[in-house]
This record gives sequence, structure tokens and C-alpha cells, in this order.
Amino acid sequence: MTVVVFLEPGFPAGRVADASVPQLSVLDQGATRGDGVFESALYVRGRVRKLDAHLARMAVSAATCELPLPAEDAWRAAIATAVAAYDAALATESGDDAGHEAVVKLVATRGPEGAGHGTAWVAVSPAPELGRRQRAEGVDVLLLDRGYDSTVAERAPWLLMGAKTLSYAVNMAALRHARKQGADDVIFVSSDGRVLEGPTSTVLLAVRDGDVKRLITPMLETGILPGTTQGALFAAAEAAGWELGYGPLEPQHLVEADAVWLVSSVRLLAPVNSLDGVELSRDPELTAELTSFVDAIG
Repeated sequence: MTVVVFLEPGFPAGRVADASVPQLSVLDQGATRGDGVFESALYVRGRVRKLDAHLARMAVSAATCELPLPAEDAWRAAIATAVAAYDAALATESGDDAGHEAVVKLVATRGPEGAGHGTAWVAVSPAPELGRRQRAEGVDVLLLDRGYDSTVAERAPWLLMGAKTLSYAVNMAALRHARKQGADDVIFVSSDGRVLEGPTSTVLLAVRDGDVKRLITPMLETGILPGTTQGALFAAAEAAGWELGYGPLEPQHLVEADAVWLVSSVRLLAPVNSLDGVELSRDPELTAELTSFVDAIG
């Protein structure tokens, strides 16, 4: 069950399209070149979580790619149309949406070649069951070389480091490689040994020092994507008295931490069980506290 709403002139609330039939031009540069940006947000209990943060990050990604975007009001109107249609379809299909989770995906491309305009749409579909399972059970992770050093973002802005683009072929290849090796996910490491991010997640670790709890994530300067969930978690943790830290991190820091998690907008908080086959420390108390922060995110 998927609802699709296109942002187009003449449709102030968006145009609802039939997701079961083709809608995208074969000449669209989002399909032919991966030339576009996107965001994925979690929709639950009538609320799109962290929508302001997702729209803000999408605007930064688009600016990095020099990609024109529809106005924010147009996105909000299309999202409202899409989730209302999804809720109606869900009520008809199941009659009970208590606790139901859906993914709201925002996509903008450079449009068909030669058309002079972009393509933009909102899609709402059920959230994968795998994400909920990994929150509870955790994930086994491999370290993989990303193929560049931790200063490349500063040297080569044309690589679009830190932008959430549609060019996810490498990310998906990394996940396939991990699964062939019996793992669930990946943490990328730079060629000079810095911990970066997951293919679809941000890395967090926690360290206890007596009564002090410290939450740490890799440095944005290494060219990673700014995580919206990580940002919200840091704000909540700081308000609760945690100390915060930003790399540089090396793999040994993950091994020595009291707990490590991969966080993202749809899967939320997934504890890391092992790294390259080495079992990591898991702290149920810290995970429970961070989960309560995640659950409270607006």
C-alpha cells in the first residue's frame, strides 16, 4: 500500500497519482543519473516525526547540488495530502492503525533531460518490519573502507559529501556485501582510519565515567551526512545531563565503548551487537534511556 503525491503547478495541495502504474519519465535524471535529493521520515500516530529537520536538511542537500526545490509550503501541503490519503487507505484495509509506522519519502530530481524543470513527489508506504526487529535485537556490523580519507569533503566539494542524494548504489552494495558475510549492517571507515557513518545511519557510542554519561558521534567535518535523529538525541541527552562529544573516532573507540548504536529516522535506535565478529558491550540501561529520548522526539 503506497500513496504518491506529485508537486506540480496547478495543484496547490499536490496531485495524487496511482502508485500501481508508471509515473516517472524514463528520461528523468533522477533515474538516469541519480541526480536528485531525498529525505525519509517516520510517520506514526498521525505525526511526521522531525519534519522541520528533514525539510531543512533537504534544502541544504539541494543547495549543495545546485538543485532547485519546490517551496517548503508546497512540500508541507503535499505531505498533508499524502498522509491523509494513506490514513484513509489504511483505515479501509485494516481498520486499526494503533502503533502503525509508515515511511514518508520526499524526492526531488533535476527532471527529464532538456525539460527545464525538476520532478518532485511524496511517497508514503508501510515501514519495513526489519527496522522494528533490529531495534529490539540489535545488529551485527562490519567495518568497510569508504575509499577516501577524512579530509576529502574540504578538498573536493564536488563529491557532494554530506548531501543526501539519490546516488545510493555504493551504500546498497555495501549492505549486500555485509549480508553475504553474515552481518546485518556496515560502518564505513575512512582510508586514514576514522569512523564515518553507516550506509543509512549515524554512529553513536556511549561511555560511562562514574556517574557521568557521555554520548559521542563522528565529526561532521569528515564528510558524513548530518543525522536528524542524532541531532535530536543529542539535544535530549544534553537536557538530561549527558555530556556530548564529536570524534575524531577510530574503530578501537567502538570496541572500548560501553554501548554502540546505529540511528536513523525510520529504524530509530539499533544497538550494535558485534563489530567484525567481535562482541561489543551492550548496556540495556543506556539503550532504554536513549530509546525514551527517541520516543519523545516530535
